[in-house]
Amino acid sequence: MRLSRYFLPLLKETPAEAQIVSHRLMLRAGLIRQEAAGIYAWLPLGIRVLNKIKEIVHEEMNRAGAIEILMPTLQSADLWRESGRYEAYGKEMLRIKDRHDRELLYGPTNEEMVTEIFRGYVRSYKSLPLNLYHTQWKFRDEVRPRFGVMRGREFLMKDAYSFDIDKEAARKSYNRMYVAYLRTFARMGLKSIPMRAETGPIGGDLSHEFIVLADTGESQVFCHSDLLDMPIPGEDTDFDGDLEPIIKSRTDLYAATEDVHDQDRFEAEVPEGKRLSARGIEVGQVFYFGTKYSAPMKAVVAGPDGKEVPVEMGSYGIGVSRLVGAIIEASHDEAGIIWPEPVAPFDVALINLKSGDAATDAACEDIYARLTKAGVEVLYDDTDERPGAKFASMELIGIPHQLIVGPRGLKAGVVEVKNRATGAKEELSMDAAVNRFAPA
Repeated sequence: MRLSRYFLPLLKETPAEAQIVSHRLMLRAGLIRQEAAGIYAWLPLGIRVLNKIKEIVHEEMNRAGAIEILMPTLQSADLWRESGRYEAYGKEMLRIKDRHDRELLYGPTNEEMVTEIFRGYVRSYKSLPLNLYHTQWKFRDEVRPRFGVMRGREFLMKDAYSFDIDKEAARKSYNRMYVAYLRTFARMGLKSIPMRAETGPIGGDLSHEFIVLADTGESQVFCHSDLLDMPIPGEDTDFDGDLEPIIKSRTDLYAATEDVHDQDRFEAEVPEGKRLSARGIEVGQVFYFGTKYSAPMKAVVAGPDGKEVPVEMGSYGIGVSRLVGAIIEASHDEAGIIWPEPVAPFDVALINLKSGDAATDAACEDIYARLTKAGVEVLYDDTDERPGAKFASMELIGIPHQLIVGPRGLKAGVVEVKNRATGAKEELSMDAAVNRFAPA
């Protein structure tokens, strides 16, 4: 992509309303624009990151055996009355009526709708286990939206819902999602810690939040510090096998959000030198809630004995849009964002230090064409801005690698390659630089 033809509205000044790093940098780097309180338009750079995060999430859901669907944003109030949650949910739910005076709501979550879909088609335990997931925009009317996408009113969520014949099978489904989440966040360059958590309005008595440590986190968390360095399950993980040892290795160590924290237990179970108390950002949560929705909504299947039983259910959420902010909170410096490579909007920033110079332009065009042909995502700064401004812009938007081409280097037969995260620089021949990112 040529920067001269791209839409990248950078801000030099920090907007007054931005209170935390991720909000400031997302506005300044042209990822988002606020359209109303807690509601944002996603601009080209932001949507590229959002789509890469979503792709990783979907790959890991598919790997764990979940099946993608797509449910609408608007839901019937009648479904929520069936489950008993319509009145109980509170003012965070946006309730509306259509022209025929039918009561609808802008979905804050989808347990009722997915249960209605399930009961319409599944009749036998032989169709289980089943896990359906979707990624959809949701709305919760936060009384005080703040911190940009970290606590907005409209947000993109991945939700998965499992259906099983009994509690033992449901726990296996829970474990699959738990392990899938460990892999998902690690692939994005995040260290996430699963912690015991409140179930809130979703219900049930078993839940874990996946927390990324950050000073701007919305909640206090307490854990054994060894959880920070736990190995991540590999690509060869057998999701149909026994995942309990992976879960046990983590749940044997203390980890809890402030809502369920027990200080006496924390001090008794965790050696003093291993106690970690910090702020954390929730990026995902898993729930097992049994028959909370299936029983009142009559989502039943015939068991092996022919008797109908309500299915055991769980739900599993990942804040896709929130993850953009969480990654920035975990990976930035004074100059701007430092994107982990798997979620970066572009792979390489190609910087032409002297646009209009025939030799420099020719070299850049050659590099750009070769990298693009090889499938490398390149943002080519072909503008006539000063070199200092070009460097500042690329540092701000955080592309992992910079390939810098200028007249002085070309005379010596080299271009410069810079790593955004480490700051390390090296001079390479043009061919070597291209092969660094697109091996022959």
